[in-house]
Amino acid sequence: MNLDQFNIPRYLATLPLFSHLEPAELVRLAVGCTLRRLERGKPVFRQGDPCEEFHVVIVGQVKLFVLSPSGAEKVIELCGPGQTFAEALMFTDMHYIVSSQTLSDALLMRIDKKVVLDEITNNPSFALRMLAGLSRRLHGLIKDVENYTLHSGVQRVIGYLLGDRINEGEIASESITVSLPVSKASIASRLSLTPEYFSRVLNELETAGLIHVDKRDIHIPDTARLANYQPR
Repeated sequence: MNLDQFNIPRYLATLPLFSHLEPAELVRLAVGCTLRRLERGKPVFRQGDPCEEFHVVIVGQVKLFVLSPSGAEKVIELCGPGQTFAEALMFTDMHYIVSSQTLSDALLMRIDKKVVLDEITNNPSFALRMLAGLSRRLHGLIKDVENYTLHSGVQRVIGYLLGDRINEGEIASESITVSLPVSKASIASRLSLTPEYFSRVLNELETAGLIHVDKRDIHIPDTARLANYQPR
């Protein structure tokens, strides 16, 4: 991808946060946007760095994580193409409370705090969309806490594999393939599981005939059967 030819206003218009902005508004926001290519394993920011922007993943995967005093890593969130992160901190004048790192070669966009605040001042509807986006993220974090405290490890893995289907009531019977976007260790940490336990759950589901694991591809022959699985 030739970054010199990358149309930032056009890309911003594809993001839900900016999709209703007028062309002139998108151009104003684009002034505060910069693109970054990062190789796999590179930090985007570190805990304690000042937060003067938020970020969009254009290509690749990024993990947000914290380290315990002993050095153990806990993945807070996995962000893929089209997802944003660090919006909330940008309004608090706090430093980053988590670290972030690329899990693959990535292309990211940084959106400067000042242009966002200027647009909020001049455009109340944009401010409402920012609030809606932050509310969705908060709702997701609350669901995470619920899953970790009320659901077993097997239920968490099934919920991850079925994604939004698990929240849509009764699940229709269909065959799908889920491609794990990052390593099993990163997904396990995101689900508050050890990598060994995550692998054991996949083996249990495969032995039960509910999935077939082919490297990072998880084939699910019947989503309804998987959703209704009750471990012994």
